[in-house]
Amino acid sequence: QVQLVESGGGLVQAGESLRLSCAISGRTSGNDVMGWFRQVPGKEREFVAALTWGGSSTYYADFVKGRFTISKDNAQKFVYLQINGLKPEDTAVYYCVNDGPSGRKYYGIQTVPRYSYWGQGTQVTVSS
Repeated sequence: QVQLVESGGGLVQAGESLRLSCAISGRTSGNDVMGWFRQVPGKEREFVAALTWGGSSTYYADFVKGRFTISKDNAQKFVYLQINGLKPEDTAVYYCVNDGPSGRKYYGIQTVPRYSYWGQGTQVTVSS
């Protein structure tokens, strides 16, 4: 089992920055993909970014456009999402995810079904 706990969200002004953190407990593997999704009420969850736990590959949604950076600390078991130049349209609940050892790895990295483990989410609100 894997537990994911997000933190770092809050209310910020447009143009400011935030760093979201995801604390990981339980088993991890070098084959895992860790990432972030976000969701606005009434809309589907949207892929933001992901990385390989045992490697150096990173993946980003097209809308990120250089404002978001995903990173990790393998030793401390954290995944981070740095968001610069926040915009009101970035307002959402941000979820940390892990695809774990399940048989779902044939799903694309940007798709919801791939990920077996989800955190409870952290709210990011950007005022204009």
